[in-house]
Amino acid sequence: MNVLIVDNIDSFVYNIVQYVGILGAKPIVVQNNVNLGYIAEIVKAHEIEHIIISPGPKTPRDAGVTNELIKEFCNDDKKILGVCLGHQCIGYVFGARVRNARELRHGKASLVKHNGANVLKGLKNPLSVVRYHSLVLDDVKNGSLEVTARSLDDDEIMAIRHKDKDIFGVQFHPESILTEDGLKLIKNFVDM
Repeated sequence: MNVLIVDNIDSFVYNIVQYVGILGAKPIVVQNNVNLGYIAEIVKAHEIEHIIISPGPKTPRDAGVTNELIKEFCNDDKKILGVCLGHQCIGYVFGARVRNARELRHGKASLVKHNGANVLKGLKNPLSVVRYHSLVLDDVKNGSLEVTARSLDDDEIMAIRHKDKDIFGVQFHPESILTEDGLKLIKNFVDM
């Protein structure tokens, strides 16, 4: 199985690449500064069914081809997982508001309460996660997304899913060594 990983120019992407490889899938990495046509060729040539959108240092409006990719491939029944900026991009594309977090988080641990379904299935609950972000999703009320996890310390949205498609986002970093069950979360996604 091949998994496309969209690199939003972030050093954490190679932890995700390593996790995907450990799980027996082949990671194929593209940076967010390529055009959608190039990505479509890769998706077709490698029969990609799973796409992971990496963290990154910018905002959803400045995430290169990422938003266009989400719009294009959500209609092709591709499975999509967004991490941090990738999560924010999914929310942004489907109408959620992106705002400043109540508190800047850089390598900070939080406990997260989640619904235990889909990518969160079988994970500890509450789950100890590591957060690196200054932005969060807010106002996920448009009907197509639902909140699946919140932080216990500041009640920020920590995970979402699309109600009708296999599209998921996590604000925290499952690829961080300090996040509990991070590899299991990625495995849940890859096994879908």
